[in-house]
Amino acid sequence: MSRFTPVIWPKVVLFGDSITQFSFQTGGWGADIANKLQRKCDVVNRGLSGYNSRWAKILLPRLIDSQNSAENRNIAAVTVFFGANDCALEDKNPQQHVPLQEYSDNLKEISRLLTSAGVSADRVIFITPPPLHEPAWEKECILKGYPLNRHNSVAGQYAQACVQAAAQCGTDVLDLWTLMQKDGQDYTVYLSDGLHLSEKGNQFVADHLWVLLESRVAHLPFILPYWGDVDSKSPESSLLCDQ
Repeated sequence: MSRFTPVIWPKVVLFGDSITQFSFQTGGWGADIANKLQRKCDVVNRGLSGYNSRWAKILLPRLIDSQNSAENRNIAAVTVFFGANDCALEDKNPQQHVPLQEYSDNLKEISRLLTSAGVSADRVIFITPPPLHEPAWEKECILKGYPLNRHNSVAGQYAQACVQAAAQCGTDVLDLWTLMQKDGQDYTVYLSDGLHLSEKGNQFVADHLWVLLESRVAHLPFILPYWGDVDSKSPESSLLCDQ
Protein backbone atom coordinates (compact mmCIF):
# COMPACT_ATOMS: atom_id res chain seq x y z
CA MET A 1 0.00 0.00 0.00
CA SER A 2 1.37 3.40 -0.92
CA ARG A 3 2.01 5.82 1.92
CA PHE A 4 1.15 9.48 1.84
CA THR A 5 1.03 12.44 4.18
CA PRO A 6 -2.41 13.20 5.67
CA VAL A 7 -3.89 16.57 4.79
CA ILE A 8 -4.04 18.77 7.89
CA TRP A 9 -6.35 21.78 7.99
CA PRO A 10 -5.36 24.64 10.30
CA LYS A 11 -8.07 25.77 12.70
CA VAL A 12 -9.70 28.94 13.91
CA VAL A 13 -11.55 28.17 17.16
CA LEU A 14 -14.52 30.34 18.20
CA PHE A 15 -14.92 30.01 21.99
CA GLY A 16 -17.79 31.79 23.66
CA ASP A 17 -21.41 31.82 24.78
CA SER A 18 -24.67 31.87 22.79
CA ILE A 19 -23.51 34.78 20.63
CA THR A 20 -20.79 32.43 19.39
CA GLN A 21 -22.97 29.32 19.32
CA PHE A 22 -25.53 31.07 17.13
CA SER A 23 -22.83 32.49 14.84
CA PHE A 24 -23.12 29.54 12.44
CA GLN A 25 -26.76 30.30 11.72
CA THR A 26 -27.65 31.75 8.31
CA GLY A 27 -26.06 35.20 8.15
CA GLY A 28 -24.03 34.57 11.30
CA TRP A 29 -20.60 36.08 11.87
CA GLY A 30 -18.97 32.68 12.32
CA ALA A 31 -20.44 31.43 9.06
CA ASP A 32 -19.09 34.53 7.32
CA ILE A 33 -15.59 33.87 8.67
CA ALA A 34 -15.83 30.19 7.69
CA ASN A 35 -16.86 31.19 4.17
CA LYS A 36 -13.86 33.49 3.85
CA LEU A 37 -11.54 30.67 4.93
CA GLN A 38 -12.81 27.89 2.66
CA ARG A 39 -10.00 25.56 1.57
CA LYS A 40 -7.61 27.33 3.94
CA CYS A 41 -8.79 26.69 7.45
CA ASP A 42 -11.44 24.90 9.50
CA VAL A 43 -13.52 27.26 11.61
CA VAL A 44 -14.58 25.36 14.73
CA ASN A 45 -17.58 26.61 16.72
CA ARG A 46 -17.21 26.04 20.45
CA GLY A 47 -19.98 28.42 21.49
CA LEU A 48 -21.94 27.33 24.56
CA SER A 49 -25.24 29.08 25.13
CA GLY A 50 -25.67 30.50 28.62
CA TYR A 51 -22.07 29.91 29.70
CA ASN A 52 -19.96 32.44 31.56
CA SER A 53 -16.20 32.89 31.92
CA ARG A 54 -16.11 30.86 35.16
CA TRP A 55 -17.42 27.78 33.41
CA ALA A 56 -15.35 28.51 30.30
CA LYS A 57 -12.13 28.54 32.33
CA ILE A 58 -12.97 25.15 33.82
CA LEU A 59 -13.97 23.64 30.48
CA LEU A 60 -11.21 24.96 28.23
CA PRO A 61 -8.66 22.17 28.98
CA ARG A 62 -11.22 19.66 27.73
CA LEU A 63 -11.57 21.56 24.45
CA ILE A 64 -7.91 22.31 23.76
CA ASP A 65 -5.66 19.59 25.17
CA SER A 66 -2.43 21.03 26.55
CA GLN A 67 -0.72 17.67 25.93
CA ASN A 68 -1.43 17.76 22.20
CA SER A 69 1.04 20.47 21.27
CA ALA A 70 1.48 19.20 17.69
CA GLU A 71 -2.22 19.63 16.95
CA ASN A 72 -2.36 22.97 18.75
CA ARG A 73 0.38 24.35 16.53
CA ASN A 74 -2.20 24.16 13.74
CA ILE A 75 -4.52 26.55 15.58
CA ALA A 76 -4.21 29.81 13.69
CA ALA A 77 -6.43 31.83 16.02
CA VAL A 78 -8.84 31.57 18.96
CA THR A 79 -11.60 34.06 19.70
CA VAL A 80 -12.67 34.36 23.35
CA PHE A 81 -16.13 35.93 23.55
CA PHE A 82 -17.60 35.93 27.06
CA GLY A 83 -19.19 38.58 29.25
CA ALA A 84 -22.81 38.85 28.15
CA ASN A 85 -23.77 36.32 30.83
CA ASP A 86 -21.12 37.28 33.39
CA CYS A 87 -22.58 40.77 33.56
CA ALA A 88 -26.03 39.53 34.57
CA LEU A 89 -27.15 41.24 37.79
CA GLU A 90 -26.30 39.14 40.82
CA ASP A 91 -29.60 39.71 42.60
CA LYS A 92 -31.63 38.93 39.47
CA ASN A 93 -29.57 36.14 37.89
CA PRO A 94 -27.09 34.66 40.38
CA GLN A 95 -26.52 31.46 38.35
CA GLN A 96 -24.88 33.22 35.42
CA HIS A 97 -23.46 36.27 37.22
CA VAL A 98 -19.69 36.48 37.69
CA PRO A 99 -18.22 39.38 39.70
CA LEU A 100 -16.29 41.90 37.62
CA GLN A 101 -12.86 41.16 39.10
CA GLU A 102 -13.35 37.43 38.74
CA TYR A 103 -14.41 37.92 35.13
CA SER A 104 -11.14 39.77 34.47
CA ASP A 105 -9.15 37.06 36.25
CA ASN A 106 -10.94 34.33 34.29
CA LEU A 107 -10.03 35.93 30.97
CA LYS A 108 -6.40 36.10 32.04
CA GLU A 109 -6.53 32.46 33.11
CA ILE A 110 -8.06 31.47 29.77
CA SER A 111 -5.18 33.26 28.04
CA ARG A 112 -2.69 31.48 30.31
CA LEU A 113 -4.27 28.09 29.61
CA LEU A 114 -4.12 28.72 25.87
CA THR A 115 -0.47 29.72 26.12
CA SER A 116 0.36 26.59 28.11
CA ALA A 117 -1.35 24.55 25.39
CA GLY A 118 0.87 26.14 22.75
CA VAL A 119 -1.53 28.82 21.52
CA SER A 120 0.43 32.03 21.98
CA ALA A 121 -1.22 35.31 22.97
CA ASP A 122 -0.70 36.78 19.50
CA ARG A 123 -3.11 34.14 18.16
CA VAL A 124 -5.86 35.05 20.65
CA ILE A 125 -8.57 37.68 20.16
CA PHE A 126 -10.78 38.73 23.06
CA ILE A 127 -14.24 40.05 22.17
CA THR A 128 -16.18 42.22 24.60
CA PRO A 129 -19.91 41.82 25.20
CA PRO A 130 -21.97 44.01 22.90
CA PRO A 131 -24.16 46.79 24.28
CA LEU A 132 -27.52 45.83 25.77
CA HIS A 133 -30.84 47.41 24.80
CA GLU A 134 -32.71 47.23 28.06
CA PRO A 135 -36.31 47.82 26.83
CA ALA A 136 -36.08 45.00 24.28
CA TRP A 137 -34.33 42.60 26.65
CA GLU A 138 -36.82 43.37 29.41
CA LYS A 139 -39.62 42.18 27.11
CA GLU A 140 -37.75 38.89 26.64
CA CYS A 141 -37.28 38.55 30.37
CA ILE A 142 -40.95 39.21 31.12
CA LEU A 143 -42.00 36.59 28.56
CA LYS A 144 -39.90 34.07 30.49
CA GLY A 145 -41.36 35.16 33.82
CA TYR A 146 -38.56 37.17 35.38
CA PRO A 147 -37.54 40.83 35.65
CA LEU A 148 -34.89 42.68 33.67
CA ASN A 149 -31.60 41.06 34.67
CA ARG A 150 -28.97 43.08 32.81
CA HIS A 151 -28.07 46.76 32.34
CA ASN A 152 -26.12 48.31 29.48
CA SER A 153 -23.96 50.33 31.86
CA VAL A 154 -22.91 47.12 33.63
CA ALA A 155 -22.16 45.43 30.30
CA GLY A 156 -19.90 48.42 29.63
CA GLN A 157 -17.96 47.78 32.83
CA TYR A 158 -17.34 44.19 31.74
CA ALA A 159 -16.35 45.35 28.28
CA GLN A 160 -13.80 47.71 29.80
CA ALA A 161 -12.46 44.89 31.98
CA CYS A 162 -12.10 42.72 28.87
CA VAL A 163 -10.14 45.43 27.08
CA GLN A 164 -7.85 45.85 30.08
CA ALA A 165 -7.33 42.10 30.44
CA ALA A 166 -6.41 41.86 26.76
CA ALA A 167 -3.79 44.57 27.19
CA GLN A 168 -2.31 42.75 30.17
CA CYS A 169 -2.29 39.40 28.34
CA GLY A 170 -0.90 40.76 25.08
CA THR A 171 -3.91 39.70 23.04
CA ASP A 172 -5.91 41.70 20.51
CA VAL A 173 -9.40 42.78 21.47
CA LEU A 174 -12.56 43.64 19.57
CA ASP A 175 -14.46 46.13 21.73
CA LEU A 176 -18.00 45.69 20.46
CA TRP A 177 -19.57 47.62 23.32
CA THR A 178 -17.70 50.76 22.33
CA LEU A 179 -17.72 50.34 18.54
CA MET A 180 -21.45 49.69 18.31
CA GLN A 181 -22.21 52.90 20.21
CA LYS A 182 -19.51 55.06 18.61
CA ASP A 183 -20.56 58.59 17.69
CA GLY A 184 -23.99 58.06 19.19
CA GLN A 185 -25.14 55.67 16.48
CA ASP A 186 -28.29 53.62 16.97
CA TYR A 187 -26.79 50.39 18.26
CA THR A 188 -30.21 48.75 18.61
CA VAL A 189 -30.10 47.79 14.91
CA TYR A 190 -27.28 45.38 15.79
CA LEU A 191 -29.43 43.45 18.27
CA SER A 192 -32.30 41.04 17.64
CA ASP A 193 -33.77 40.89 21.15
CA GLY A 194 -31.75 43.46 23.08
CA LEU A 195 -28.94 41.00 23.84
CA HIS A 196 -28.24 38.73 20.87
CA LEU A 197 -27.14 39.87 17.43
CA SER A 198 -29.36 40.79 14.52
CA GLU A 199 -28.38 40.23 10.90
CA LYS A 200 -26.71 43.66 10.88
CA GLY A 201 -25.01 42.88 14.18
CA ASN A 202 -23.61 39.63 12.85
CA GLN A 203 -22.25 41.43 9.80
CA PHE A 204 -20.76 44.12 12.04
CA VAL A 205 -18.92 41.49 14.08
CA ALA A 206 -17.78 39.60 10.98
CA ASP A 207 -16.39 42.73 9.32
CA HIS A 208 -14.56 44.03 12.38
CA LEU A 209 -13.28 40.61 13.44
CA TRP A 210 -11.91 39.94 9.97
CA VAL A 211 -9.74 43.06 10.24
CA LEU A 212 -8.04 41.45 13.26
CA LEU A 213 -8.14 37.89 11.98
CA GLU A 214 -6.91 38.36 8.44
CA SER A 215 -3.26 38.90 9.38
CA ARG A 216 -3.29 35.64 11.34
CA VAL A 217 -4.51 33.58 8.39
CA ALA A 218 -3.09 35.48 5.40
CA HIS A 219 -0.10 33.13 5.19
CA LEU A 220 -2.23 29.99 5.01
CA PRO A 221 -2.10 28.32 1.58
CA PHE A 222 -5.01 27.08 -0.50
CA ILE A 223 -5.30 23.42 0.51
CA LEU A 224 -5.05 20.81 -2.27
CA PRO A 225 -4.70 21.74 -5.93
CA TYR A 226 -7.23 23.79 -7.85
CA TRP A 227 -9.25 21.32 -9.91
CA GLY A 228 -7.88 22.69 -13.15
CA ASP A 229 -4.35 21.91 -11.99
CA VAL A 230 -5.01 18.23 -11.30
CA ASP A 231 -3.23 15.96 -13.78
CA SER A 232 -6.16 14.14 -15.39
CA LYS A 233 -3.93 11.35 -16.69
CA SER A 234 -2.29 10.76 -13.33
CA PRO A 235 -4.45 12.34 -10.60
CA GLU A 236 -2.52 10.52 -7.88
CA SER A 237 0.55 12.58 -8.72
CA SER A 238 -1.42 15.73 -7.93
CA LEU A 239 -3.59 14.56 -5.06
CA LEU A 240 -1.22 12.37 -3.04
CA CYS A 241 1.84 14.60 -3.05
CA ASP A 242 2.79 17.15 -0.41
CA GLN A 243 2.06 20.72 -1.36
